[in-house]
Amino acid sequence: MKYLFLVLWVAATVAASMANAAIVPAKIGEFPQEIARHYTRADGLPANNVVALRIEAGAIIAITTDGAARFAEGRWEPIPDYAGTQLYLTAEQDGFMLRECSADALFEDGVAVRQAAGNTDEPEALATADGLYLRTPSGAYEKAAARDGQGRLWGAADVRGVAVDSTGNLWFATPAGAACRTDDGWKFYTGAEGLPYNDFTCMGAGGDGSVWFGTKIGAIRYKGGQWRYRQGRRWLPDDEVRGIVVNQDGSAWFATDKGVGWIGHQSMTLAEKAAFYEEEMEKYIRRTPFGYVSKATLPNPGDKSQIVLTDSDNDGLWTSMYGAGECFAYAATKDPLAKDRAKRAFEALRFLQKVTQTGEIKPPKGYVARTILPTDGPDPNEGRLERDKRHREQQDALWKLYEPRWPKSGDGKWYWKSDTSSDELDGHYFFYPAYYDYVADTEQEKERVREVVRDLTDHLIEHDFCLIDIDGTPTRWSVYSPESLNNDKNWWPERGLKSLSMLSYLAVAEHMTGDPKYGEISRELQDKHHYHTNAMIYKIHFGPGSGNQSDDEMAFMCYYNLMKYSKDEALRDMIHYSFYSAWTNEQPEQNPLFNFMYAAFGIDVKHANPWGAHDISIWDGWLEDSIETLLDFPLDRVGWGHRNSHRVDLLLLPPQQASEPYEPRRRDRGYRNNGKTLPVSERFFHHWNTDPWTLNYGGNGGTLGSGTVFLLPYYMGLYHGFIE
Repeated sequence: MKYLFLVLWVAATVAASMANAAIVPAKIGEFPQEIARHYTRADGLPANNVVALRIEAGAIIAITTDGAARFAEGRWEPIPDYAGTQLYLTAEQDGFMLRECSADALFEDGVAVRQAAGNTDEPEALATADGLYLRTPSGAYEKAAARDGQGRLWGAADVRGVAVDSTGNLWFATPAGAACRTDDGWKFYTGAEGLPYNDFTCMGAGGDGSVWFGTKIGAIRYKGGQWRYRQGRRWLPDDEVRGIVVNQDGSAWFATDKGVGWIGHQSMTLAEKAAFYEEEMEKYIRRTPFGYVSKATLPNPGDKSQIVLTDSDNDGLWTSMYGAGECFAYAATKDPLAKDRAKRAFEALRFLQKVTQTGEIKPPKGYVARTILPTDGPDPNEGRLERDKRHREQQDALWKLYEPRWPKSGDGKWYWKSDTSSDELDGHYFFYPAYYDYVADTEQEKERVREVVRDLTDHLIEHDFCLIDIDGTPTRWSVYSPESLNNDKNWWPERGLKSLSMLSYLAVAEHMTGDPKYGEISRELQDKHHYHTNAMIYKIHFGPGSGNQSDDEMAFMCYYNLMKYSKDEALRDMIHYSFYSAWTNEQPEQNPLFNFMYAAFGIDVKHANPWGAHDISIWDGWLEDSIETLLDFPLDRVGWGHRNSHRVDLLLLPPQQASEPYEPRRRDRGYRNNGKTLPVSERFFHHWNTDPWTLNYGGNGGTLGSGTVFLLPYYMGLYHGFIE
């Protein structure tokens, strides 16, 4: 029962905290972490093609095309000569009577029973193609139906499943939706009430209050007023669910043509969940002795026994975000393991700056590489120029053409990747002050951090606020110069974000070095080149779902640092309103990272303008949304695909809210009818820069994502006191 009221309890806690205008940390304790398992012939099933499931004497029985098996002690044991039965109704003098025959027998003048609910010997309700049948006091069955508030008749035909829940309420499912008989009458559920899909195949109910629905495309759970959709290989061996058996604890078994699926839960805390992800990352994700963080490739889908580690263009960004999470973790918990992980992240990021100065080909001092590769592998320069030419011709007219894109280090051990982007710089600058403030514990260590930031920032200042590459020109994306941002038509879309980034970088540099020149340069960029007003609109949005999620992720890191470290009170006041405007656009995404970043400055605050003082506090519900997302994250970080565009509870985004206004409208971008994007358990993404408004996600189990998407917001929530 403690699980049943978890969400309501958290909501009450948050409501009380908001009423007091001071955050009371969310106290989660143990919660039921959802997990899934698949069983096939390798686990003892006679065949993968499972046609039905039953429960007999407390044991789960799977009926396959090659015989039946009983589940015992983690495996399936064949049942020789198993004889299944089939229920059917016959019209007799006293009414419709329930009969039974062998499963392979044929019967005449009868109605096949798809599913029975209630007492095993005397079922209360029957689902048939002819409709819903209910047991009468005489023991016969009569056809029944229910009318909804619009006068529509439910249950008169094609009833796909029936079940009686733990409170005694009768449920049935038809293509029109699901219906539940309560003490207050019938309740009806369609997409408007949150039902995800309605091409039902079967039903089942658990002792924990849950009701499960099998469909032609996935399974659905209803519990405590909340719907969850379980589709794709993350959750099921195959999408078409042919039968369901639900245990008393709410765990459910599913018959599919590729095996038996099981979805249940294990009790854990958020701290234990974080520890799980940390262990996975140490085992599978960290690359090179420096421990860069991105993702891993799985040669055999879903199989983590073989791992291939490769670089990504944004290794510096992802390692920075992971390292920042460890800094917040150490600040909140003083866990020495978190401190060690943060130190390793710093050394990895510092090396990206130092390695560029060691070889024959050198960019100006302070430059940071994207990533590195060992030279004992393939040469990443081979064929690169041809690919770059095609990219320039077909996708990006400003794409740079030069060689080598991957210079060698002075010791000959590493290739390092050039053409570093602004994504990388935003990540580096997000990490360094957190490391400096919370982890670097000696003056010598603090100076090593200051040196990295000073060299990088001075490089940008000395080169007209651009990152200068080995060819003597700015990298493709690290252009922050006033002339480009304010006067070049090719750069106006970047004007707001790049201005915000540069102001944030300078605030970080002044905070860490104590040198007032960085504040003075920031003031000059504002007074002469309007960087502060540029930053007020970091990206042109046309409502939630528009814009670019990578830009959103970058902007929020810069907003957070600028609010935290700038000594310019007038600038902070302006940027606070811009930050609020940005957050309101992201609010439907239930993103705990963005929520915590804004909430750190957005509790009980006002903004004054010529029309008065206005409340720009974070909206009620932000903490519930954040906790729900953290709880909902699957432990399985394998990149399985998800399909959602067929669902009946979703609305498509209007064409005005395309990712970019010049893009054609996509038919696979939308949101739930509560106005929010899909829960994280119903989609897959490696990083927070993935579009959460997308409904369909590719993936065949060939990648393993890092746990940073959970760890960074969780640890930030701990540090700021939003989570106990």
